[in-house]
Amino acid sequence: MYQSRTYQSWVEDKSLFSFRVKLGESDLFIRADKALAAFARESLDRQRRLIQDYIRVDPDFATSLAPYSVGAEAPDIVREMAEASSCAGVGPMAAVAGAIAEYVAKDLLKASSEVIVENGGDIFMRTNHTRRVGIFAGESVYSGKIALEIAPQAPCGICTSSGTVGPSLSFGKSDAAVVICNSAILADAWATRLGNMVKSASCVDETLTFVKDRAPVAGIKGVVLIIGEKIGAWGEVKLVQSRH
Repeated sequence: MYQSRTYQSWVEDKSLFSFRVKLGESDLFIRADKALAAFARESLDRQRRLIQDYIRVDPDFATSLAPYSVGAEAPDIVREMAEASSCAGVGPMAAVAGAIAEYVAKDLLKASSEVIVENGGDIFMRTNHTRRVGIFAGESVYSGKIALEIAPQAPCGICTSSGTVGPSLSFGKSDAAVVICNSAILADAWATRLGNMVKSASCVDETLTFVKDRAPVAGIKGVVLIIGEKIGAWGEVKLVQSRH
């Protein structure tokens, strides 16, 4: 079931061009220092075709809910999805939205010094200015009320999994499991894993302990977990009030 992405209108400044590119299941909201919609669509089409072509020869890649090995002939985007999902202990398609966002963003960075690509709650950004990323958490009291403040930095991924929002498969009940990594592919995979673990408010603290023990190896920089009125955070996270 399609869910209207009203959070895509939560743009707080006009310093970048904003545009949307949609193809199949991919619905990208993009910000860059120039209008690059045609370029973005070409990149999106190319990356989708690489994944779809691989699935045609290796259909189990699309259905596995556990880490899955791919052949040496797999394209880079497929190989990175497999590696990230193996690290997080989930199936490779758990990282597909983050992978699309990251690969399209890296193409756009050839033409723009700043790029933010959002794909269904999964973001890859390279920014020269401090940005706020609002957190949409369904019916939680925190939804739309708080944001992550992201300082200017090297590219990073900010991805969200939810058991209550959107069509993506989750075995948990979190309103939002947000993960920050250097890679959106890795952040997407780990957001799925952590979202699966949060089945009640009592799971938040033990899930954060799980993260602390694995973060150095897993490449996780920060985490925010929300379920109902319970919120927990760990790592390089600066939560601020949303201006929305």
